[in-house]
Amino acid sequence: MFNLPEGKKWLDEHNIEYTERHIVDTNPTYDELKEWYSKSGLPLKKFFNTSGLLYKEMQLKDKLPTMSEEEQLQLLATNGMLVKRPLIVDGDTVLVGFKEVEWSEKLD
Repeated sequence: MFNLPEGKKWLDEHNIEYTERHIVDTNPTYDELKEWYSKSGLPLKKFFNTSGLLYKEMQLKDKLPTMSEEEQLQLLATNGMLVKRPLIVDGDTVLVGFKEVEWSEKLD
């Protein structure tokens, strides 16, 4: 699930089938986010689009450290613009952001 051209290009070049979901239009649910976070092994902050305008407008850099995981997941579920993209979910593999080396290791 992503809308970034480099991620799509990489998947196409490696002949990896995918289903595209525009998470700004169809925001991930709380339950989806909780499951992906659990499977990813990543810090929850990695799921936030920290370079996004909404993240900055909401001053989340200062607020996230004082929020519980539950509150952070609920917040992520309110707006797809808060979620880091591209986001790949393949079974137990969850990748956040495009990192070619990581994608090659986990998807190729």
